[in-house]
Amino acid sequence: MNPIFLLPPLLTPFLGVPLSLALRKNHKVQVALSLALMFTSLGFTLFLLFGSFSASQPLVLQLGAWQAPFGITLTADPLNLFMLLMSQLVLFAGFIYAAGSTEKATRYPAFYPLFFALATGLSGAFLTGDLFNLFVFAEIIVISGAALTASADDQYGVEAAYKYFYISTLASVFFLLGVGSLYTAYGTLNFADLAVRIAEAPAAPLAMIGLAFLTATFLIKSAAFPFHFWQPDFHAAAPTAISAMLSSLVVKLGVYGFLRLTTLLFPDVELLKTLLVVIGVAGVLYGGFGAAGTHHAKRMLAYSTLAQIGFILVGIGWATPFSLAAALVFTFNHALIKSAMLMLAGAMASRAPVKSASFEVLVGVGKYHPVAGILFLLGGMALAGIPPLNGFTSKLMIFWSGIESANYLPLAIIGVASIVTLTYVIRSFIKIWFETRAEVKPKPGDQLLAPALLVALSLILGIWAEPLVFLAQRAAVWMTNPAAYINMVLK
Repeated sequence: MNPIFLLPPLLTPFLGVPLSLALRKNHKVQVALSLALMFTSLGFTLFLLFGSFSASQPLVLQLGAWQAPFGITLTADPLNLFMLLMSQLVLFAGFIYAAGSTEKATRYPAFYPLFFALATGLSGAFLTGDLFNLFVFAEIIVISGAALTASADDQYGVEAAYKYFYISTLASVFFLLGVGSLYTAYGTLNFADLAVRIAEAPAAPLAMIGLAFLTATFLIKSAAFPFHFWQPDFHAAAPTAISAMLSSLVVKLGVYGFLRLTTLLFPDVELLKTLLVVIGVAGVLYGGFGAAGTHHAKRMLAYSTLAQIGFILVGIGWATPFSLAAALVFTFNHALIKSAMLMLAGAMASRAPVKSASFEVLVGVGKYHPVAGILFLLGGMALAGIPPLNGFTSKLMIFWSGIESANYLPLAIIGVASIVTLTYVIRSFIKIWFETRAEVKPKPGDQLLAPALLVALSLILGIWAEPLVFLAQRAAVWMTNPAAYINMVLK
């Protein structure tokens, strides 16, 4: 397969920025074009995935014909493609939700151009083969995400955008310090070349300092405990289509960073893996009880993300092929269901007497929307890990990998803490769909097509999990053989 096919999943959303901006005066045409472009980008990603799989060979594109490590490298290995497919699926659903949203923010001329910028940043971050360009794409995500949040209908949107921007600026400083430290120590930022040089001289000056800065960066990016404090306000205030992307996809940039750190760049640093397990367990506990204690549906789901990221970090920290595959399956499934749940919360808020996702306001709103209730209940079951939803597969794999690697203490803690998920899901479901309030009347709101598609996919991947598990196991085996990635890029 020609490596040139690496470009369309990146260039298509990039072209969406100027094209959707040019159509800013005709909202309907802008929306139609945006949906078509995002669907096309998803199609290219699927074509790339199947083409790479059928050829049994990962792809490498050296831009400008400069051989690595001197030029800009794009790669499509099993991990790249897994993360790219996840992001493109959820992004397409996000565009569908935005098209059927009643929020004023979605009608601003710059909304879709900024949304495409966010999509470009995510696609580029998962395809790039060097550390500096990962930083560049991460900054595109931050700028577009902050601007989209500031445009929210919510009165606290600007405040939330400032919080996100400033904490992301701190992460950017850490990222640059980490990049600079590793470049000073090894003279390269290409992932493959850097991995070779770190293996040859692991004790080089500034190497561990660079690792520390990158660890802090990815903890902030993933909103992991204790760097989670910006997330609840941010997701509660952002436009629903955007909060769904940020809570399900943008935090996965940190997860992707840790996967590269622990399996490619610093595979022998056991302290990092232990730290991820400790932080992951703390996140499961704090996020679960935080979600149970909040009185706002979107904030509840934001805290829930903290707990779900905790499960993923634990799987990465255990660092066995099976635990890595479990972490990837959890990452993919969480992206689907968390975006769907946030969309459902936003859809109910749009139908409330006062537009808010506070449980006090949402009480009784679900009485007139039983379909949304069914979708929410299925999504909650997926979050809690109840069969036959995809969340069951994710948690089963995490628990089984803990037993396999004899990590009984952290496994017992996260096992008990995961029960909390069921309590806050049931509580929110009862409040919105079973409790009643006289002043609640039928009211139109955001369309349910996007969350319905995501919940349906979650159900399908729960009943027929083999394709996703196969892709995750294939990526895990690839990650545990860093020499294959190095040879692919530097050959």
